[in-house]
Amino acid sequence: MIRINLLGQKPPKKPSRAVPAGMAVTLVLLVGSLAVAGGVLWVVLNQKEKAIEDANLRVKSLNQQIAGLQGVKAQVESLKAQKQVLDQQYQVLDQLSKNRSGGQELLESLAGTVVRTDQVWLTGMEKKGATLTLEGTAGSVNAVANFITELKRSGKFGKVEISESRQDERNPNVPTFLFKLTAEFVSAQSKPAAPATS
Repeated sequence: MIRINLLGQKPPKKPSRAVPAGMAVTLVLLVGSLAVAGGVLWVVLNQKEKAIEDANLRVKSLNQQIAGLQGVKAQVESLKAQKQVLDQQYQVLDQLSKNRSGGQELLESLAGTVVRTDQVWLTGMEKKGATLTLEGTAGSVNAVANFITELKRSGKFGKVEISESRQDERNPNVPTFLFKLTAEFVSAQSKPAAPATS
């Protein structure tokens, strides 16, 4: 059966159930913990974002320094190349000055040796480094031997070797001999200094 209330009164409310106090405290603690955890995470996130931003700025600064140092590196490489070219030029100049042993000293030494030897005439001379090739004419084979002896005695020539000696057939009436010899010229510049005596 259905009941109908004709009086118009509202039916009494059922008493609501009371929430236990332990559950309310737990709920408050849970919400509070979530709020604190969210705050901590927000602070940590902000710190990490700031650290990333600082790292990006540092990377940008280091990239600028690297670009500047690349220019310096290119200049250093250019200077090294210039130094190498200058070193090669210096070596060439040094070698030329070493090979340029005094021409005047050489000619004076040869002239003194030829003057001390009778019947010897030089007709050609070629110098390559310290090696001399001398060509000439002599009145006899003994004159050639005397010339070689004088070259050795002078102290200015070492390793004197005759490479050719033959009678000149162009003028059979006058006996002359053509000769060719090689010698090492020892200049005063290349001699070691004499030890000092006390």
